[in-house]
Amino acid sequence: MKVTEINIYPIKSTRRIALRESEVLPRGLPWDRRWMLVDADGRFITARQHPTLAMVQTDVKDDVVQVSVEGRNMLQLPLQPPDGRITSVTVWKDACDAVLAGAEVDAWFSDYLGFSCRLVQMTDELVRAVNPDYGQAGDEVSFADGFPLLLISEASLNDLNSRLQSPVSMRRFRPNLVVDGEAAYQEDGWRRIRVGDVEFEGVKNCSRCVFTTIDPDTGVKDPHQEPLRTLGTYRRQPPGGVYFGQNLIPRSRGVIHVGDRVEILD
Repeated sequence: MKVTEINIYPIKSTRRIALRESEVLPRGLPWDRRWMLVDADGRFITARQHPTLAMVQTDVKDDVVQVSVEGRNMLQLPLQPPDGRITSVTVWKDACDAVLAGAEVDAWFSDYLGFSCRLVQMTDELVRAVNPDYGQAGDEVSFADGFPLLLISEASLNDLNSRLQSPVSMRRFRPNLVVDGEAAYQEDGWRRIRVGDVEFEGVKNCSRCVFTTIDPDTGVKDPHQEPLRTLGTYRRQPPGGVYFGQNLIPRSRGVIHVGDRVEILD
């Protein structure tokens, strides 16, 4: 097996950036889910509730992240923010600290989404721990839902698409790593893998939600709740949920590339 895609999503819920190679850090790939929108109470905002957020494009250029969407002026975020105010935010049940991006950035997103919100950043100094039920002491994660990386095989997507009237792209599922795969859903059982020279632990199959029903090209939810509805007919597993993909925690550091060999160690 080989890696066919490497993706990051600098702002949670926005469009991917496809990479040819990437460093692997303890909390995942550099700049992946390092920014996030929050409401007045500091609770995370995603495209699950606000699908047009999925239309926002980002690009990392030199020392900034360029943020753009059709019909609006480009916004630039510094990769290393000036000393900003720290605030407490929540991602699902996790509370952690984040740096406020500032009033100008908040106004850009508030105007686009149509309600008051703030953008926050997780800098290297701020740490959010992985759920100890699945990780080890010291494991950390960005603003991703729960784990540093998500992997999906093309074989799994091909099997799903064979059951759908209208096939969907891998972008619906927002993986960091895509592999060409040998058999559909083989990744469910991967407990240890090596990608190039970097080792990862498979810790939990990924529970899927309504986000998968949002068309990444239009920001519109599928009226028939596809592909989630079809997944629910054959991928519902204990302890409850519809699963597609494998969450990973890095167990070494290094650089991975599209085309790297994927070895199953356990």
